[in-house]
Amino acid sequence: MRIYNFLMIFILGGFLLTSCSKDQDDEIQNASVLEIKKFVYRGMNEIYLYKDQIPQLADIYFSNNSDFEEFLNNYSSPEDLFYDGLVADEDRFSYITSDYIALENSFSGIIKTTGVDYRLYSFSNSNELFGIVRYVIPNSNAEGKDIRRGDLFTKINGEDLTRDNYISLLNSDEITFHLATLNNNNISETSETVTINTETLTENPILISKTLDVGGMMIGYIMYNSFIADFDSQMNAAFSQLKAEGISKLILDLRYNGGGSVRTATRLASMITGQYNGEIFSKEQWNDTYQAYFETEDSESLYNRFTDEINDGEAISSLNLNDLYIITSSSSASASELVLNGLKPYIDVVQVGDTTTGKSQASVTLYDSPNYNRPGANPGHTYAIQPLVLESVNAEDVSVPFNGIIPDVAIEEDISNLGVLGEPSEPLLSAALDVISGMRRFYTKAEIHQGLREISESGAKKPNYQRMYIDKVPMVSE
Repeated sequence: MRIYNFLMIFILGGFLLTSCSKDQDDEIQNASVLEIKKFVYRGMNEIYLYKDQIPQLADIYFSNNSDFEEFLNNYSSPEDLFYDGLVADEDRFSYITSDYIALENSFSGIIKTTGVDYRLYSFSNSNELFGIVRYVIPNSNAEGKDIRRGDLFTKINGEDLTRDNYISLLNSDEITFHLATLNNNNISETSETVTINTETLTENPILISKTLDVGGMMIGYIMYNSFIADFDSQMNAAFSQLKAEGISKLILDLRYNGGGSVRTATRLASMITGQYNGEIFSKEQWNDTYQAYFETEDSESLYNRFTDEINDGEAISSLNLNDLYIITSSSSASASELVLNGLKPYIDVVQVGDTTTGKSQASVTLYDSPNYNRPGANPGHTYAIQPLVLESVNAEDVSVPFNGIIPDVAIEEDISNLGVLGEPSEPLLSAALDVISGMRRFYTKAEIHQGLREISESGAKKPNYQRMYIDKVPMVSE
């Protein structure tokens, strides 16, 4: 009997693993590089979605252990083995980390940050970068500082931002933002600086939840920035408040949401609707071994269904809507796209904004233990791998396009006129309100955007950046 999984999946819905990891933190990490490589190979051989595309992952590829170890030793590090030897060309999202404690923290919204959320740009192929502040995290070190949405910065800690140094500069423990202005498509440095210490905090993914009275129509607006299961009860409370305020329409702003828990995405879809309890929200497609088992032995495990409660039995407060207006951008990925795609067979979903990332695969955390669980993980290291394990499709078997979901109403954020988030005058929210009121129109791209390239964003530092993950994998045996 071979057990294909007792896999430890990421978000554990309120069970934060960092508390139980302290003892392991204190252990001397003395595992050999070869030992770690063997774990990496074993996990990818076990459950990787694209296993059939990597010849070396075939169960009978190596004739003996010497050949196997020779293959592993061709790569200088576990990271090189993972990315250069075991990940398929089409896979943009599988991940390896040498610090699974930081990974676990990120799944609960615990991050190290100044509190400034930003996007980095360059002009054409220039090596020089500049940043734009998208929002300030409430209750962070940045709150109360003289920095706000729409501010530009060109230097960090006195150094010009470039493609070569931005990662190290923006990972500093203390960050001084050198502010700039934008006039007539020209960026000019000012003498203003803002210094902020980084801190470890838990970011509530619900940035804004409010009701807008637009000509007597009550319209709900939620800006939701990450699918974190630890905040499902808070999301449910927000929906309960919107319901109590009598909203008839909902605008769900996912423009900065890079994804997260599949379970949370399913619950959010259930809060939006409510009339489809028990129906299929999404289907899962695994590698050949897992798929064959599930189809013959446990087909129900392939379905994520609309639900009427969250883990502790708390009843979901559903709006029973028949339409939804979703704001997206190029930062909207994975679980954000899952909500959009999963709801389309059931209700009218109108997408406003920019084309999404294009990711329909979910991943899972594997630890170096006999059954890949966190308990019993090798105390000699803190490596974990997060391979893609399944492709998600909606009830009509439609997946998210590789190049992203194209909006019904195309409008990009204008860095020269970002507006105030949550205010009806903010350009993307205004465009969504136009659709609701029947005033759909064409939105021209700002002139400055013609030569801009998006380089990175603050969320890219998070271990779970643009990754969708699951929290339950049934046992598979043969």
